[in-house]
Amino acid sequence: MRVLLYLVSIVTANVVTARFMPLEFGMFLVPMGSFFIGATFIFRDLVQNKYGRKKTYLFIFLALVLSAAVSYSLGDTLVIVAASALSFLVAETTDTEIYTRLKLPMAWRVFYSGIVGGLLDSVIFVVVGLSPMGAGFIPWVAVPAAIVGQVIVKIVMQMIGAAFLAQGLVYKEKRLSKMSA
Repeated sequence: MRVLLYLVSIVTANVVTARFMPLEFGMFLVPMGSFFIGATFIFRDLVQNKYGRKKTYLFIFLALVLSAAVSYSLGDTLVIVAASALSFLVAETTDTEIYTRLKLPMAWRVFYSGIVGGLLDSVIFVVVGLSPMGAGFIPWVAVPAAIVGQVIVKIVMQMIGAAFLAQGLVYKEKRLSKMSA
């Protein structure tokens, strides 16, 4: 189920980004798929908890291929597909390695690794894919606002996910302590 949620969140992020106009919050420009991308980091961490780091890399590769195929089939240009694949690969790999190395409770590992993954995903995708260096959808002057807008959304998603995980873990501990009493 965790792997399915991970893969579905990635496909959903691609479809939503392709089908809906970005949100504008003042000077910030946020693709609608950013909400789902924040969730992919959480689901990837849950996959890693269940299957371990090595198998998680197999799922990341599968997700990368699936993401690129969906993106291309939705009409994204090769520049956008390549930028998406590059940002996905760097962000997911970094998230995996940070999550693995942190010696903190799970909710904090999810939160911190997701923040770094989300930051890298946003910077790489906006600069390589959307800026004049890539497809040219946004001018250089709009690049910082596009990055910050995405990062804010992804951090909020990480906060929500980490809070839910923390609550779930507290509930599980209480339930286990009642059962053992």
